[in-house]
Formats: sequence, structure tokens, C-alpha cells
Amino acid sequence: MTRLALIGYGKMGKMIESMAATMDCAVVSIIDPNHPGAHPVIDAASVADADVCIDFSHPSVVMDNIKALLELKKNIVVGTTGWNQHLDGVREMVDQTGTGFLWGANFSLGMNLFGRVVEYAAELIDRFESYDSYGFEMHHRQKADSPSGTAIELAQRVLKHSSRKDTAVYDKLDRRPEQNELHFASIRGGFVPGTHTIGFDSEADTIELVHRIRSRSALASGAIMAARWINGKRGFYTFSEMISEIIC
Repeated sequence: MTRLALIGYGKMGKMIESMAATMDCAVVSIIDPNHPGAHPVIDAASVADADVCIDFSHPSVVMDNIKALLELKKNIVVGTTGWNQHLDGVREMVDQTGTGFLWGANFSLGMNLFGRVVEYAAELIDRFESYDSYGFEMHHRQKADSPSGTAIELAQRVLKHSSRKDTAVYDKLDRRPEQNELHFASIRGGFVPGTHTIGFDSEADTIELVHRIRSRSALASGAIMAARWINGKRGFYTFSEMISEIIC
């Protein structure tokens, strides 16, 4: 059984706690300064009994959390988004501390399979110049980052297989997009768990690929799966790399 420490006890933390026992895991510690009864800080005592720490906190604190956990030689799964610019630095810290680290922009198994479908579609449609590509995503109004980490990852998957586009633009455009730009828009409102759309459009027709999450349980189960997988491992991994290993 894999023993888990939860860093952040919001909606995702509670969902992971409710599902852990059904996936041969046990939550042995909760760390959240805003939750009564939880440990207020990450220290040797609060994570002593944990094999793996799962972070679903906030972009403003995730780097401090990662640094503290790596100093304590703890293996980590990070589902918090909005810190992509620090990936190279974290990779170096993981190598230096000899720990195991796994992160993902989206821990839904379906989304990771969807990403592979998007790549295949982009490669196929790139052979026909009559099609232009675009993307957009929708999330609940409480989401802290925009664009989502998943949107950024999907955009990169499209660009990887495009001979005509090499730059993703996520901001509002007050001009026509350039031919080499992939426009990927974001919408925030209501209670939408997450919807991502990739489109390919010509004068004759439109092809759209859509992924919709119905419940955060899809993300929670993926995070728990990742925690079990990274337990005892060393090195820096992505959730996509984990899925690739399972598929192969």
C-alpha cells in the first residue's frame, strides 16, 4: 500500500482522499495552512510517514512546496498548474536530490489519450493546405490560471505536427492572426470542470475534436495512479511518459 501526503486540501485533495483506499493507497498526512486540523507547513514531521506527496495547491505556492519536499527527499506528484517556466530548474533539483518526481498538466487518462488523437489528426490534416487549425478551452470561474496547462500542452502537440504553424497565441487578438500562429482561446465561468476543443477548418467543412471532463474523479484517479507508479522510482517524469510506458 502506498502512503500519501496531500499538499493542499481543496476540492482535488478531498476527492483524492475519498478515492485513495479503493486504489490501494492510504492518506497519512494532510498539509494545508487554511484547513483546521491539517498540518500548517511542510516539514520532516508532517511528511515523515508518506511514501509520496501529491500537490494540488496553488500556483503561488507550488514552487515553495516542491523545494521543501525535495529537500526532505520525498517523491512527489504535482497536479498544480501555472508553473511551467520552472520545469528545467525543478528537473535539476530532482537530479541533485535523487528523488522521484512526476507532474502533469492534466491527470485524466482520457485527456492523455485525447492528446495522442490530436497529434495524429494534426499530422494527417497538415498534408492539406486548405485547413486552418485553432483551439479553445473552458473551465470554472475559480480556476487560478489561464490558459490552462492542458491548453498549452495541446497547442504544443498541434505545433509539433504542423508545417505551417510554429507559434501558439493565447491572448486576446485585436488583429488578424498570422499564418504561422495557432490561436488558442480560454473561457472562464460557471462550474465547468474542463472542456478542450481542437479544430481544423476549411471553406468546405469543420473537423472538431473535443474532450470533456464530467467529474474531478477522473483527475483524482490519475493522480493516485501516478503516486503508485512513482513510489520507489528516481528521476523526473511526466504523466504522459507514464501512460506511454503502460501502453507499451
